[in-house]
Amino acid sequence: MPHRTYDRHAPAPAGGPALRRTALTALRRRLTASVVSAALAAGGLTGVAALTAGAAVTAQIATAGPAAAVDNGLARTPQMGFNNWNSTHCRAEFNESMVEGIADIFVSQGLKAAGYTYVNIDDCWALPDRNAQGNLVPDPVRFPHGIKAVADYVHSKGLKFGLYSSAGTKTCDSDGFPGGLGHEQQDANLWASWGVDYLKYDNCNNTGADAQARYKAMGDALKATGRPILYSICEWGSNQPWNWAPGLGNSWRTTGDIADSWSSMIGIAHQNQPLARYAGPGAWNDPDMLEVGNGGMTDTEYRTHFSLWSQMAAPLLIGSDLRSASAATLAILKNTDVIAVDQDPLGRQGTVVSSSGGLVVMSKPLADGARAVTLTNENGSAQTVGTTVQAIGLGGASSYAVKDLWSKAASSTSGTISASVPAHGTVMYRVTPGSPVPPPAGANELSALPWTSAVSGWGPVERDRSNGEQAAGDGRTLTIGGTAYPKGLGVHAAADITYYLGGNCSSLRTYAGVDDESTAGGSVDFQIFRDGTKVADSGVVTQNDPPRQLTADLRGGSTLRLVVTDGGDGIDYDHADWAGPVLSCG
Repeated sequence: MPHRTYDRHAPAPAGGPALRRTALTALRRRLTASVVSAALAAGGLTGVAALTAGAAVTAQIATAGPAAAVDNGLARTPQMGFNNWNSTHCRAEFNESMVEGIADIFVSQGLKAAGYTYVNIDDCWALPDRNAQGNLVPDPVRFPHGIKAVADYVHSKGLKFGLYSSAGTKTCDSDGFPGGLGHEQQDANLWASWGVDYLKYDNCNNTGADAQARYKAMGDALKATGRPILYSICEWGSNQPWNWAPGLGNSWRTTGDIADSWSSMIGIAHQNQPLARYAGPGAWNDPDMLEVGNGGMTDTEYRTHFSLWSQMAAPLLIGSDLRSASAATLAILKNTDVIAVDQDPLGRQGTVVSSSGGLVVMSKPLADGARAVTLTNENGSAQTVGTTVQAIGLGGASSYAVKDLWSKAASSTSGTISASVPAHGTVMYRVTPGSPVPPPAGANELSALPWTSAVSGWGPVERDRSNGEQAAGDGRTLTIGGTAYPKGLGVHAAADITYYLGGNCSSLRTYAGVDDESTAGGSVDFQIFRDGTKVADSGVVTQNDPPRQLTADLRGGSTLRLVVTDGGDGIDYDHADWAGPVLSCG
């Protein structure tokens, strides 16, 4: 950026279309496997009508993050709004009339109706020096009526107002405006008195001080004002904020700054994709603002940009000048079907389920039991990208409704999901299962039956193989304490698998234990639920324990859920096997 001085960002952990095992393992070592979710108690499923709700609970349990989200009641879905930086930087056009004009456009162009709420200003709004009382002073040329007047105007439109500072002695612009370091409570009080609703807090000129301490100081100051202020931590991913920021702020940058180019955008997506575990209501991974409409990419590439950010449950902050936005740009930004994926109340970030040769498939569980699916072609020519309902975590139905969220075309499938995708393009679907089919009468190998929903903490749920950690089929024969099992399910805690029973099954018998492939140790807890009732619990099982035999009474149950949580030892090599499970029905 021409005015910024922080082009020496420490990079966030790299991740490509296909994550290297070494990079993934390094990331996993930083995870805290603290998945003991209250959702277990709230996961009751009764009857066919509740099946999709069960899928939602499944997803909640399986991806609880390592830290509780900050308790300020904000950003229960990712924040949506506008920030001027990508389009204006610190040029003279960044001023009071421009900001108020954006608020007008939010209303007149239907952006407010589509969910965009925050009108935010970035760097260069203040004078270079504080006043005699140590307070920040709005630039009288840019903001002749002051910041409070602008905030009041934005509020009059039914919108919210945000501004910018840095957790350092100065902000990031080369002209050097005052930062918040050492002035946290004074600045927070001033902003609250102005009616500020959102703070983007950057990371420049931080004097090498501890990042967590700097960001906590401002978070505490914002809380002490008594005003609800959404706290956006812009730390660039330098100190792995996903490990500590969820308890401090509502979102945290996972990468350096985005640029208006395909290579920058897709590279940032790759960096953000492995961090899905940390996102959830009130606390979001932030891969930076949108470049949609700034001119450096094609509309096809911008649709990919908007699709991936929504699939990753990222904040959607418009970065283009809406005063001159084209009809195509507005159509992208106002695609309510795609926005609904980003704003889904379940709060799950989508994950990569397959990636090969620049063809990437992501799946995102939705609150109604459907899945959002992106088929992305990162290559320079058109390619066919495909997957299956089983691969995206669905199953158990005879057919699935498929809606293309860009073309709006509706279709159905019995299992295959595929499309011809243009160069640098993304096809985005919402896939909704039809009525589930109960298992046949008799003794059924559970691994041969279709599940209705399946989530595994790392890698997919595997049939008749161990989890293996990363890609489909990379496990081995299920083995617990030296005993091999030809049939069963391999997962990684936290995991949750749901089957539809339709009231036709009587019992489940299975062995459960930590797979021998988990050479670094690990401990887990296996639980079986009939609808909302827990009917079997292994207790904590470690790698040194022999397999536990579990028997569950399923009589009259509509659904069966197999849940694996971490055993609480802080070791995240929790490769768990449901070994030799047999479901008796009829």
